[in-house]
Amino acid sequence: MINEKIAIVGTPCQILAASKINYYEKETGGSPIDLKIGLFCMENFSYTYLKMFLKEKNMNLNDVKEFRIENNKFKVFLEDSVQEFSIPQTNSFKRKNCDICTDYTSNLADISVGSVGSPKGYSTVIIRNEKGDKIVQDLISNNLVSEIYAEENALDLLKKISNKKINNNLKNIKNRENNSHPVIYKRKVSDNEITELSNECQFDCLNSDVISEGACVLCGACEFVCPIDIIQINERKPVKKGTCKEGCHACYYACPRTFINDKILPKDLDIKPLGEYLKIYSLKSNNNTGQDGGIVSEILLYLLDKELADSVFIVGEDADNPWKPIPKLTSSKDEVLKAKGTKYSTVPIIFKSKLFRKQ
Repeated sequence: MINEKIAIVGTPCQILAASKINYYEKETGGSPIDLKIGLFCMENFSYTYLKMFLKEKNMNLNDVKEFRIENNKFKVFLEDSVQEFSIPQTNSFKRKNCDICTDYTSNLADISVGSVGSPKGYSTVIIRNEKGDKIVQDLISNNLVSEIYAEENALDLLKKISNKKINNNLKNIKNRENNSHPVIYKRKVSDNEITELSNECQFDCLNSDVISEGACVLCGACEFVCPIDIIQINERKPVKKGTCKEGCHACYYACPRTFINDKILPKDLDIKPLGEYLKIYSLKSNNNTGQDGGIVSEILLYLLDKELADSVFIVGEDADNPWKPIPKLTSSKDEVLKAKGTKYSTVPIIFKSKLFRKQ
């Protein structure tokens, strides 16, 4: 593996995939991911269907300055106006694969960041371990960020939204299971059974258990861990272009929607809307403006500046297709600043960059 430290920013399912890859290093080859910054996430959108939706509303992606979800509305900011749509109206471009995820606040990250729970211009920052705490304490002590008290009623709203996702999607999981559509990652299976079952599975099993069941989240984990590069991810799903290596089960172990060890994802997290954490802050960057305080960019810049990370993953934008996200691995501070802001559409940010590969 490349001898460097990587910091990633990702949605809950991407953070889970990164955790599985390193936990099952023997089977997957592992990764140099050293710090995980998780985003609050209710669901992801399809770029193709979002584009179609806007076209139906007489809007062009070239004219969009910003997207935001706030006050229970999906907002599209144009040059001289803001178009608002109810959350149910986003169903036409929401990825249905998201409706079995019960993690809103990226419970397995080192640091989780989102706008809910803080006033406008600030981010809610959840510190989940000592590594994350040291980074945020350094940001505060060096006056790189401003801190305000996280109000209890705002955190109650965050818990309410998280519980809504948990409860709604637990119902979706139950409905799928009742209709003989497996939701493998929620099955209660012992460690020994996980090993026995996974050691029988290659990509064809992944396809039947996850992809064909509408559970694939396009995280890119399967593509990354494939030792012979026969898995490719298009805009819809992973596909196999060749024959699996004999005895290889890497993609099945790495996928966040196959069996999950309780040591990776404790089963009791579904009764903890904010997951396990040490502290919660409301922060904004003192140096960089951003969609919600510029905190994610500030953390990434700090990691590069202090050489705590050799490279960071960011979501860039396709030069030929406005608002279409593309994954990038970079050590450039300018690229970090250029990429700030949420793109909302699905992208296999964690693993797809060909710069980030096994040796």
